Amino acid sequence: MPVAAVRRLSVLVSRDGARSTVEEWVAAEEPLQILTEAEGREPTRLAVTMRTPGHEQELAVGFLYTEGLISGADALAKPTFRELLPGVGRHNEITVRLARDFDASRLQRNFYATSSCGVCGKASIDQIERAAPPIAEGPVIAADVLASLPAKLRAAQPQFELTGGLHAVGLFTIQGELVVVREDVGRHNAMDKAIGRLVLDRAVPAHATVALVSGRASFELVQKAAMAAIPVLCAVSAPSSLAVRAAERFGMTLVAFLRDGRYSVYANPERIGL
Repeated sequence: MPVAAVRRLSVLVSRDGARSTVEEWVAAEEPLQILTEAEGREPTRLAVTMRTPGHEQELAVGFLYTEGLISGADALAKPTFRELLPGVGRHNEITVRLARDFDASRLQRNFYATSSCGVCGKASIDQIERAAPPIAEGPVIAADVLASLPAKLRAAQPQFELTGGLHAVGLFTIQGELVVVREDVGRHNAMDKAIGRLVLDRAVPAHATVALVSGRASFELVQKAAMAAIPVLCAVSAPSSLAVRAAERFGMTLVAFLRDGRYSVYANPERIGL
């Protein structure tokens, strides 16, 4: 666990009217500016995200991949990264070196839509469908394996155990083996970190992968999973209406309220076995 991912602070605590000062761990949150650089071109500033320090290379690559700006590891130059500029309170940066440049205007799209905005929601889904091919049929995950995933994810969340303030994304095989888990203050960052690991390992498209998120299933998480061709996305909490609509369109199985031995399947239930 990166030391920079958590901070130890003195906190005034009141319990039953009695006050005391205790030392507690809190999740770190700092900005990260992501840039790209191609040969013969000036660096391009793409985004600034508030994230938990750690796994910056995976986060940057995962962001580029889930935004459709790179198609895989072959799009990356060698060496791939310029050094991160570290330091609490500073504007951290990471530069990803690309084998070839891309059209930065492709970033100008609207993925942030709510269930109350039917037009912008449809536009967002249509745009992702143009970038991500439909998810193929299969595979099928056994119901008992599905039910076992939350406990495995929770056991692999050391930073959450310390702080109680981090989201997690776990990627599993169909047999329930944990492949990668990443934590972050932003659920979208945790997903990008996990998918970035797959990209760097040349393991995308992830046709035989089950993703589990520790919170709710939002539209943004569905679109990121769809870009990686992840066929099953699970959440321990509720889905949003746009997340369900998107999963239906992409052919993704969406499972929510996966905890305490129960679950609800909101889209494409054929991948859930007995």
